[in-house]
Amino acid sequence: MISLLAPGQGAQSPGMLAPWLALRGAQQRIAAWSEIVGLDLRRLGTTATADEIKDTAVTQPLVVALSLLAAAELALRMDLPTDAPVVGHSVGELTAAAVAGVLTAEEAVGFAAVRGQEMAGACALEPTGMSAVLGGDPDDVMAVLAELGLEPANYNGAGQIVVAGRLDALATLAAHRPARTRVMPLPVAGAFHTPFMAPAQHALARYATQLTAKQPARPLLSNADGEVVDDGTEMLHRLVTQVTRPVRWDSCMATLGALAVTATVELPPAGTLSGLVKRDMRGTATLVLKTPEDLDKVAGLIRDQFGAARGGPDHSGADLSGTLV
Repeated sequence: MISLLAPGQGAQSPGMLAPWLALRGAQQRIAAWSEIVGLDLRRLGTTATADEIKDTAVTQPLVVALSLLAAAELALRMDLPTDAPVVGHSVGELTAAAVAGVLTAEEAVGFAAVRGQEMAGACALEPTGMSAVLGGDPDDVMAVLAELGLEPANYNGAGQIVVAGRLDALATLAAHRPARTRVMPLPVAGAFHTPFMAPAQHALARYATQLTAKQPARPLLSNADGEVVDDGTEMLHRLVTQVTRPVRWDSCMATLGALAVTATVELPPAGTLSGLVKRDMRGTATLVLKTPEDLDKVAGLIRDQFGAARGGPDHSGADLSGTLV
């Protein structure tokens, strides 16, 4: 079985949208989504600097827009099996919800914009941040976090936990890190996926009352626990509460394994999730969609894995430079 992966914040890079604007109808879609979110997504995805697009209020709708642009083109070129699961990391879960038909593309991009704005506002209330903790004994790491009042925000698997909380506590963690660990501060505005984001959750709950979620048309995994969610209203509720809950990407990968997934296709801006899959789901084939030229490789991946299409597989290595939040 093949699965679609949708990345989250931290996967962005300057100019990432540029090659995709050559697709038929792409510029019109981006213009329409720009109107919805009140941002010039075309400029932000082509000529804006790295500093500009790391702004939470900008990054989230931009990442979702790019992923959905690629997903729409992929759907035009081929029919993925209806039992192919889709899963997103953090804000990428909005992309996944749209691919599964729970939300429209316009609703997903609009939700991402409100999410980014409200999370940025919550970050401004007090000085918080995030750090990646690599390696070490999980019990030792969790004990230190509890002692410092820090929260596990992302369980990314492959020996990586992203933690979040007040900046002074994060500084203490870096200075007195648990045995056999590395601690890497992340360039984000605040403590995502923790109770510090409660104001954003309240705002998203109000916003979600304007939306009518449809039933998923394909298996849709949830960051909350990695389980398949088969009810659209429940998924919408989880999208709201996700901003204060840890991302259980480790559980999502465990579910992909239980569903007998043997190949993944990561939507752009792609690379980081495929790297985690390679390290946690050994033997799983991965395809990283960097440019539109990579879309034609999906048929080859399916043929290689399942004998169902024409083409050739992609064995390119994943970009492990990013950490998703």
